Amino acid sequence: MAALIDKVAWIHLENGLVLSTRSHGKDAYYLPGGKREPGESDLDTLCREIEEELSVAVVRDSAALLGVFEAQAHGHGQGVVVRMTCYTAAYEGVLAPASEIAELVWLTHADRHRTSPVDRIIFDRLRADGLLR
Repeated sequence: MAALIDKVAWIHLENGLVLSTRSHGKDAYYLPGGKREPGESDLDTLCREIEEELSVAVVRDSAALLGVFEAQAHGHGQGVVVRMTCYTAAYEGVLAPASEIAELVWLTHADRHRTSPVDRIIFDRLRADGLLR
């Protein structure tokens, strides 16, 4: 049985671009979000992680499930799978990197090679849905 990393991510799109982040010391970009803490709901995880990483508050009642995606976990041994539960949502505040986040970037589908394997699947879905240029 494969090890599973359970994560929740925020899909924030503007003008055909998707918000992504790079953590200090990392070479790949990741969709903002993170691992669920014991007993947390998807929405609790989403709100906590986005506030910690990006200094903004997710508008809870605007959150909508985009989908659940799985792939080999980037930077982990073979057989470690990440399951990413993705939500869109409005936010309040000014986006700014915080905590372990070194930079915020806006990516297109052409940038998918700069992301983790699960993010590449999500980028493909966003492109197929006409949301990502």
